[in-house]
Amino acid sequence: MLKYTCHSLGLVLFSNIMGNWIINRYIILPALLATCLNAQFTTVNVTMEDRLLKNDDRQVLLPLNNEIERFFINTTWDEDWDDLGIELNVQVIFQGTAVKNGMDTFLAQVLFSTKTDQRFFDNSLQFYFNPGGSLYYDPVMFEPLPSFLSFYGNMILAGEIDTYQPNEGSKQYELARSIALRGSASNFSMGWSKRIQLTDNISTNYGLRKARFAYYYGLELFENGEIEESIKKFKEMMAGIDEVYDRIPREHYTLYFLKSHATEITQILQILRQTTMIEDLIELDPSNKDIYAKGLKDKSP
Repeated sequence: MLKYTCHSLGLVLFSNIMGNWIINRYIILPALLATCLNAQFTTVNVTMEDRLLKNDDRQVLLPLNNEIERFFINTTWDEDWDDLGIELNVQVIFQGTAVKNGMDTFLAQVLFSTKTDQRFFDNSLQFYFNPGGSLYYDPVMFEPLPSFLSFYGNMILAGEIDTYQPNEGSKQYELARSIALRGSASNFSMGWSKRIQLTDNISTNYGLRKARFAYYYGLELFENGEIEESIKKFKEMMAGIDEVYDRIPREHYTLYFLKSHATEITQILQILRQTTMIEDLIELDPSNKDIYAKGLKDKSP
């Protein structure tokens, strides 16, 4: 996984200041520098379902696939985080066309997902597209399609950055929210109020943000043989999930995080002989209870 190429194989310096762990800037091995430099999104797989569109409309959209891929890969989203190596899937499902402000526009649903544990589905995209133009990232000027992609790009970056430093993705959440606010005040306001709410819900879900950071940190410690420290981090992960459960027992994005990692979490906790945590996961995440239960049945005597 490229995340661990840049994250683990690079030399990560830790320092303990006032009792709080902070992660200093990565020192990337020279052999990895070309791969990681300015690579927030390293691969973008775009698929489009356009069978509900007329043939003329399909022809207009022919360059869109490559434009979306180029948009994510070529944009420098944040100069301080240029080695994230996110692998992104974008599925666009066209619903039809409509005239808006005298322009022909497209209506679509879009699914964004990463190879790790982030997934966003949006059913309210409306945009116009000039096949002779290009899509460019501009966090200030609002354009229906580039701003839509920018919104979810920043949401995904925020979630990824949170796995490197606690709550460090807050800047990107604020950028996403500011884009959504401009969208809600624009002539293409459809769906933007929901996106404002999405940003608020996820950015204030501190239990999930805590759990995701603790999981990835604990995983690295486990892989490096630092067993006691990894157990501490997995306990912090459980504390974060408990925090979410106390507020919203079936919170969607927390459940997706657990679904994405249930097997790996179970295997690691089994090796670490942390049966209590596995039992707690069965209670907190009953949808994956068979996976967790297997970890209890297969435990060594």
